Amino acid sequence: MSHRKIVLVIVEGPSDETALGVALSQLFDRDKVYIHIMHGDITSRKGVQSSNIISKLGNEIRKYANSQHYKAKDFKQIIHIVDTDAVFIPDEKIIEDESAKEILYQSDGIHTQKPDEIIERNLQKKENLYRLRKTGQIWNIQYRVYYMSCNLDHVLYNKRNSTEEEKEEDAYDFARKYKKDLKGFTDFMCCSDFSVHHDYQTSWAYIEEGMNSIERHTNLCIGIEEEVKN
Repeated sequence: MSHRKIVLVIVEGPSDETALGVALSQLFDRDKVYIHIMHGDITSRKGVQSSNIISKLGNEIRKYANSQHYKAKDFKQIIHIVDTDAVFIPDEKIIEDESAKEILYQSDGIHTQKPDEIIERNLQKKENLYRLRKTGQIWNIQYRVYYMSCNLDHVLYNKRNSTEEEKEEDAYDFARKYKKDLKGFTDFMCCSDFSVHHDYQTSWAYIEEGMNSIERHTNLCIGIEEEVKN
């Protein structure tokens, strides 16, 4: 392969790849950007705990690398983008709501027919996210996890509870908007009201406070600004 290093961007679903793939490829123009779709949220996946999430994520990365005949030395960094899914809000803000056919994220909390299941999910995901944000390397590759709150659609399109069809449509619109406008993309991600600056660990401490994880925030701007400076 060429001397260009690989920036592996891990996202949860295909619409996430559609929305961010083109813009991130422009941002990391000196490197090769590959988007790896997890097809779900590994932090809330059954059987994934803080004791094994690093090894399970490492297995995913090695599996991808082996399929492309890459070694760890071929990678520059791993960028993992996750939804917070409002997991850091207080348990009392998980509201039992029989009319909520699906989980609904609202300004006053999470509306659900099964609050006990959401409390359990939140505990698992919180512990896993804490483990990930304290991890600087996976498979000897620089690793950072960045959040979209309460999810990617909320940050990019200001929608909390999008349907799959809306996700796809909005992702294509977003990709088209910033296809040839890297400055517009970086300004949007880094200079908006939802942009959380601080240093990396402090940005995570911020999203863990109060109701912040159900509000519109992202710390991806930290990684974007670091790359722009280089």
